[in-house]
Amino acid sequence: MRHIMLAIAMSVALIGCMEQEKSTAKPAAGKQPAADVGAGKVIAERDCKGCHRLDGGSAAPAIPILAAQREDYLFASLKAYRDGKRVHAALRDMTGHMSEADLRNVAAYYAGLPPVQGAPAKDAQPMSPYERGKALAAACGKCHGEDGNSKTPGVPGLAGQQPRYLIIAVQEYLQAERKKSPMHSMLPGLERMELESVALYFASQEPAQRPAPPFGDPAAGQPQSAVCGGCHGPNGVSVDTATPSLASQDPEYLVNAIKAYRTTRKRERMREYVVSLGDRDIENIAAFYTVQKSQAAEKGEGFIKELADKCNRCHNPDAATPGMVVPKINGQDKDYLVMALRAYRDDRREVSMMHRMSLPYSDSIIESISSFYAGQPAR
Repeated sequence: MRHIMLAIAMSVALIGCMEQEKSTAKPAAGKQPAADVGAGKVIAERDCKGCHRLDGGSAAPAIPILAAQREDYLFASLKAYRDGKRVHAALRDMTGHMSEADLRNVAAYYAGLPPVQGAPAKDAQPMSPYERGKALAAACGKCHGEDGNSKTPGVPGLAGQQPRYLIIAVQEYLQAERKKSPMHSMLPGLERMELESVALYFASQEPAQRPAPPFGDPAAGQPQSAVCGGCHGPNGVSVDTATPSLASQDPEYLVNAIKAYRTTRKRERMREYVVSLGDRDIENIAAFYTVQKSQAAEKGEGFIKELADKCNRCHNPDAATPGMVVPKINGQDKDYLVMALRAYRDDRREVSMMHRMSLPYSDSIIESISSFYAGQPAR
């Protein structure tokens, strides 16, 4: 996927590698001494079982399952908590007195346990954010068209629009920064993840080609639109999830929107660009963008499968990725996966690869991919 939402994003959670980090362990000269599993069990009984139980399961939601996890990953994670590279007050305190041998022993103990499947959560069944968005978007069809291709003059088309931009626009309506219509009364009732799902659905629809409008000159509008291309992309097809595409948009809506930036809409950069435009210039620019061919910004229908295929390149439960310390995530606690992915996305965990991979993911996508992996058999 190029980028989402729901920041739709998206967000999410939601991935190319759940934790693609090199081991922080410094190998001693020669072979590492073998871990003492019995000593590890003593430590687990003393310090760990309250949260991770002796069988390596999760004692409560959002606590990770450790049983049958890769030993090198558990060791690297414990060391990161001890050294302050991961933030968790209790774990920092608990591991602070442990030697590297202690960390290796307890990691070996939990890694050697048989797999434990996470407790089935009521919402563990993965729900496609695309399908959820499709169902919710039905209420928008009366004005914006069933597939987001508006046929009502002055009403914007939503098909193929960038998902994060759609969310930003809705927030501006809710904050009275844009003129509301009667239909916008339904917006406050949408939860964040529902809104992200609707945005993903519309972003995934193919925009219809529009004829030239009865006003303006597309040929004259092309050179006048040159300054717009720096943000809105070549011929008005945006490549940034938070910047709207203008191609194939309703011409009356474009004219009204550009004029609004001259007066009421709060975008200082936009105001600088359009304040000197006359009405005829605006009509020409709108006519130019109206006749440009646009495209879907996302591929939401098969998104979760595509995302899982990407994750599995590193997180294959049957084979570790050479040169990387990565966890198994099949059968992991769903709430923990959600929490971890949000931490990577929000730059609260220090793994640059995962930050880059998860940055575009909205909460709805993070919830969906977390539910998918939580429902897979642990092994």
